[in-house]
Amino acid sequence: MLKKSSLVLWGAALFIAWNGLLLLFLWSRPPSPASPGEGDRLTAEVIRLAQDAETELERQKDLLRQIHRYSGLWGRRRGLRITPQPPPPPSPPPPRPTDPAGAVLPVLVMACDRSTVRRCLDKLLRYRPSAQRFPVIVSQDCGHAETARVIASYGDAVAHIRQPDLSDIPVPAEHRKFQGYYKIARHYRWALGQVFRTFRYRAAIVVEDDLEVAPDFFEYFQAAFPLLLADRSLWCVSAWNDNGKEQMVDVGQAELLYRTDFFPGLGWLLLAELWDELEPKWPRAFWDDWMRQPEQRRGRSCVRPEVSRTMTFGRKGVSHGQFFDQYLKFIKLNDRFVPFTQLDLSYLKKEEYERSFLPKVYAAPEVRVEELQGNRRRELGAVRLQYSSRDSFKAFAKALGLMDDLKSGVPRAGYRGIVSFVYRGRRVYLAPPADWTGYDPSWS
Repeated sequence: MLKKSSLVLWGAALFIAWNGLLLLFLWSRPPSPASPGEGDRLTAEVIRLAQDAETELERQKDLLRQIHRYSGLWGRRRGLRITPQPPPPPSPPPPRPTDPAGAVLPVLVMACDRSTVRRCLDKLLRYRPSAQRFPVIVSQDCGHAETARVIASYGDAVAHIRQPDLSDIPVPAEHRKFQGYYKIARHYRWALGQVFRTFRYRAAIVVEDDLEVAPDFFEYFQAAFPLLLADRSLWCVSAWNDNGKEQMVDVGQAELLYRTDFFPGLGWLLLAELWDELEPKWPRAFWDDWMRQPEQRRGRSCVRPEVSRTMTFGRKGVSHGQFFDQYLKFIKLNDRFVPFTQLDLSYLKKEEYERSFLPKVYAAPEVRVEELQGNRRRELGAVRLQYSSRDSFKAFAKALGLMDDLKSGVPRAGYRGIVSFVYRGRRVYLAPPADWTGYDPSWS
């Protein structure tokens, strides 16, 4: 114990002696010489020395705090009544930058056992304008060796992280066939935790290993990121249009963007603040449908494009090709570069959007579904088809080739219940009555 007390005294003496030497060194500097420019150099040297001294002082203060803590601990062990000093508070995490121009937007690729991830990565690396601004992180679950070799073949072009927990997950008996969905939710939680907790990114673009991206994929997200920061009624930006089949979009208006109350996923941007909110209650399975529940959405919307900036080529998966053959394989991938960063996207802010979009919808003449199917009343231009119940929505959607499922009462690609699409070359709004008051979750 005597030896430890001596160490404490020596540490304190070293702290005082070091700082005394620093001060003596600064005071003993020779006076400024008369030669031109020498004074400026000396001033710079003094400033540099002062900064070095300040750094060393901070280090020594930390050492002294540790000495105080250990002296209290040793004193208690010797029976002395020494009040231990509380440990210094932990340093706060570095602030998340809010300057959209300098933000790094990593692309998180969720991978498992598809060696065709190469198709996804090839397009990402081909189209990204900057490796520094858009680092690619591949998070692999499943431990599939061939997929791991494909990812490793890209070397330093991508970062390869691996989900450490590959164990089976206990699930209710009725969910045995859904084990894959539980593993996907676990993987998402781990991977997003790595991006926002370990790597400390401000935002992230999430894609899956079976997505191919459009040439202006990065341009789109770079332009939409400031909008996501500015408008708190938005909680994501998605590259996907659920009703984006080629005959149902206007490819001549590839720059057109919408607000939607339906969480689209399939290439989406979120902020770190959203993960702060979602992580503590992240679900054990079916994470995307969970995101569509009112408790998570909380009245917020996403931005989505007229023409999708992603397409899926993965028919095989845990969903066993659900919707793939009927809808997903027909989604039109945009092939015309739109300079979104040069466009004014302020029309997507909630108040401005509702000032322009809603009057446009309800000013459109109302038609019957038979008239649309018969391609009649072409002189009307954009038209509106009105539904008033869950059954009428589903009947109209099926008749016109839209996806007809609802999640917590929200139609795919819908905003305030309105779904905008193209049918036989003209704009159609499938819409509820103008006095619409909100979604009914029983419409599911």
